[in-house]
Amino acid sequence: MPEPLRQPDHRDVRLAGDGFVLRPWRADDLDDLLQHADDLRVVRGLSDRFPHPYTRLDGQRFLAGKVVDLADPVFAIEVDGRACGGIGARPGQGDRRYSAEMGYWLGHSRWGQGLMTQVVAVYVPWLMDTLALHRLQATVLDSNPASARVLLKNGFEEEGAQRCAVMKFGQLHDLRVFAKVRRPG
Repeated sequence: MPEPLRQPDHRDVRLAGDGFVLRPWRADDLDDLLQHADDLRVVRGLSDRFPHPYTRLDGQRFLAGKVVDLADPVFAIEVDGRACGGIGARPGQGDRRYSAEMGYWLGHSRWGQGLMTQVVAVYVPWLMDTLALHRLQATVLDSNPASARVLLKNGFEEEGAQRCAVMKFGQLHDLRVFAKVRRPG
């Protein structure tokens, strides 16, 4: 089996969709990041790596690559020249090198417009081809059915749930597991 086509850095990638661009995060995205990330409605569906309140220091740390590895395929979602969300994946290592875990978020002002469904539709095929993936996984809190619909509309299948897996704002949640797979040959 050929080795994954891992690029050491994805900072030159630009993926265009209908009314949006996926591109690497930049230092000048800080104000846009703070505008959209410091919103409890957004944070409710995300892991605790995404803090609330979301401070200027949190944004600076993220944009400096201290929260996630920005050399991985981690992109800003840009609409009308402004960052309004993000999507990224953490590639597997060793015997899991043909798999990755994906996550995404979108500023509340862009919810309900089908944007994230379109973003995932552009990102996933590129990601799976670029990294030679056979499995792409995403997890969704049980309290976030909109995110689950995004995945289902993009050909992900629900594989089950990790019961009582996440404590978020004092409430225990199941973590729904979705995957898109492509078998060799």
